[in-house]
Amino acid sequence: MPAFIDKAKIKVISGAGGNGAVAWRREKYVDKGGPAGGDGGSGGDVYFIATSDMSTLLDFTHKSVYKAQRGENGKNKNCHGKNGDDLYIKMPVGVVVRDLKTNKLIADLNSEGKTVLIAKGGRGGRGNARFATAQKRAPQFCEPGEPSIERELELELKLIADVGLVGMPNAGKSSLISVISAAKPKIADYPFTTLVPNLGVVKKPNGDGFVVADIPGLIEGASGGVGLGHEFLRHVQRCKLLLHLVDISLENPLENYEKINIELQKFDEDLSKREQVLIFNKKDLVDENKINELINEFKNKYNKNEIFVISAVSHDGVDNLLNRLYTKLEEIEDVKIELDIEEDVSSFDNDDSDYEITKLNKNTYSIDGGKLKRLASVTDIKNTAQMKRFANILDSMGVYEALRECGVKNEDTIIVSGIELIYNEDYY
Repeated sequence: MPAFIDKAKIKVISGAGGNGAVAWRREKYVDKGGPAGGDGGSGGDVYFIATSDMSTLLDFTHKSVYKAQRGENGKNKNCHGKNGDDLYIKMPVGVVVRDLKTNKLIADLNSEGKTVLIAKGGRGGRGNARFATAQKRAPQFCEPGEPSIERELELELKLIADVGLVGMPNAGKSSLISVISAAKPKIADYPFTTLVPNLGVVKKPNGDGFVVADIPGLIEGASGGVGLGHEFLRHVQRCKLLLHLVDISLENPLENYEKINIELQKFDEDLSKREQVLIFNKKDLVDENKINELINEFKNKYNKNEIFVISAVSHDGVDNLLNRLYTKLEEIEDVKIELDIEEDVSSFDNDDSDYEITKLNKNTYSIDGGKLKRLASVTDIKNTAQMKRFANILDSMGVYEALRECGVKNEDTIIVSGIELIYNEDYY
């Protein structure tokens, strides 16, 4: 059986847009053919898609970086560069996605097939044919493609189950799930036998089924990090019904019942209000008089009118319990957890216009930034028209104003992503 991994950190990178092209029609008998540089292709998007074919996040411990395909550069003869392929990453149903940089929840993959855009690919740059006008018939410049988006994400799996089994260690949760479903958890007579949540499908007489989750490791202090329970309490948040198993062969069943409810309440206030079915387990180890005393005690103190007494080992009372569960699950509405998704991922843009100015020495300044690097990559320093456009874009980005605030003087050297310029205050 694969290891159960319910947390992982990954990086996703969308595809960068391809650069536009500077090209010209050079055909026989076509005089002054004009610009013919095509646009770059758009980069691929990154999507998450929920699937029931996966049950853990184990795959993301082997591979942690996922990158969509970049767009091709534009070509001559007005040929458009090929768009990059989108990347679809399969996730188990129930995964919640958090952006580690902003600490915001950006997606809740809570249903089969749900697809969420995580990182938008960059738009392709325009070729010089797109800049031709009646006044400017031979533009000698193009546009760089937009950059990719890189996001570091935390994935957290919250199991999607109809019923959650809770109770102290050795209450018999694993035994019960092995009896009512095809799940085969490890069972032994010592605490913390179960180290990972177990899922089982219970078949109804009509052929339908419901999913049961055995949540391990709950002890006093679990909500605050004691034992294993705090690692798995998230998996009962989506359950619409809780089965609370109490080991009545112990001396303090009432006290153990209270401890579990306190931990549920501390972890999530809504969990303490979730409907519970109270089950006394291990009736084969207790005489009938004590069972009746416990039933009366629980009914009086907790107003519990419906208590099931079973033996998971001998299967005594299990059929009556299942018949009641079939009815209750039809009566209870699905739990809808409205997570605070603070960000519209589809509007997350590819802007990288920020830049940094560094004074290298008395007369030299270095300027660097993502957009500036891309502009420099499509600028031919030997082409006057391209250099003029490069200078105009720097001005529109506020670079010269920022340089003046840093104390730049006439004839100082400016190095912009590898392109060297001489500052002229009359020109700028």
